Amino acid sequence: MTLNEAFDAFQEKVDADPEQVKEARTRRDTFKAALGGEADVAEVWGSGSLRRSTHIGPKIHDLDLVVIFESDEHPEWGQAGDSAGEALDVLGGKVNKLLGATHGTVEKLVRLASPRDHAVKCFIDLPGDKDGFTVDSMPALRHNGALLIPEKSSRLWVPADPMYLVQEIAKQSAKWDFYLRMIRVLRWWTRRAEVEDKVKKLVMEVLALHHLPTGYSRPEALKRFFTAAAVAVGDGPVEDPAGHCGEIQRDLDYVGLRNSLSDAADLADQACEAAEQGYTDDAKRLWRDVFGSDFPAPKGKASAGPALIVPAVAPRRIRDAPQG
Repeated sequence: MTLNEAFDAFQEKVDADPEQVKEARTRRDTFKAALGGEADVAEVWGSGSLRRSTHIGPKIHDLDLVVIFESDEHPEWGQAGDSAGEALDVLGGKVNKLLGATHGTVEKLVRLASPRDHAVKCFIDLPGDKDGFTVDSMPALRHNGALLIPEKSSRLWVPADPMYLVQEIAKQSAKWDFYLRMIRVLRWWTRRAEVEDKVKKLVMEVLALHHLPTGYSRPEALKRFFTAAAVAVGDGPVEDPAGHCGEIQRDLDYVGLRNSLSDAADLADQACEAAEQGYTDDAKRLWRDVFGSDFPAPKGKASAGPALIVPAVAPRRIRDAPQG
C-alpha cells in the first residue's frame, strides 16, 4: 500500500456513512419544509458541519438549522429584554405543533423541543440512546447583511453570520479537491490528541480556514497546517471569522491545544522527511502516531537506513486550566 493509498483508506474511516448523511439531510429537509410553511417565517436553511460538508463519522448525531423570521411579524424582536426568550419559545411551539411525536401535523418526529440559550434543541430519539439524533433550530432576524440571534441568558440579540464560514470554506474547497476531506481528518485528529471534548469543532474548522493550505499533497498540507496552527494558537484567541462574535471558545486551554498541535507538527515533519527519503513504512508509522490506530499500519519492518526519524512524541492531553 502506497502512502496515498494509506491516506485513502484512512479517509474511509473518517467520513460518515453515506446512509447516515442521507438520513440527516432527510431530517433537515423535513424541518425546512415544515417550518418554512409558517406565515411568519421568511426562510429556513441548514448551517453547521453538515452544511459545510465537514462532518465526520462513523455516525452523524446532530444538525443545525437557522429559522429566519419576518421582522414585520415580530416588531418587538431584536430588542433587549424578554423578546430573546420569547423567540425561542415561539420556535419551540412551532416545532411541537408541526413535528411533535404525539400531535405533529406535518410529521410525528420530535420527542422533546427544549429552548436553550441560542437555539431550540430538538430530541428525536429515546433518552439514553447512544446514537440519539438532535436538531438545533436557531431563530434569527435579518440585520445589516447578517443576522441577529437571541441570547436568552443575557436577554440580548447578538449579531452573527454563520453563512460566512460556509461560503469561505466553499471557496477554499474549489481550489483543492482534498480540502473538505482534510478538514474532516483534522477534526478526527482531535480524538487521537484527546482534545475532542475540550475543543469545539468550530475552532478546528476556523483554524483550518486560515492555516490549511491548498495545492499541496495531503501530507505536506497537514504538516504545514499543524505548524502554522500551533503558532496561531500560541499567539492569541481563535475568533469568529465573520468578525461578529469575537472569541469562539472562551474556556479553551490554549496552552494544551498549542502543545498538541506542536507535537503533531513534529511527527508530521518527520513523516514527510521519511517519505522524501523513500522510507514509506516509516512515514506510515509516523502518521499513525499522529492519527492513531485508524491510520493503516505498514506491513514491513522499520528501516535500517539513515532516515532522520526520532522516537514518536506521544500526544499531550488537553487539560482544564485557567487562562491568564
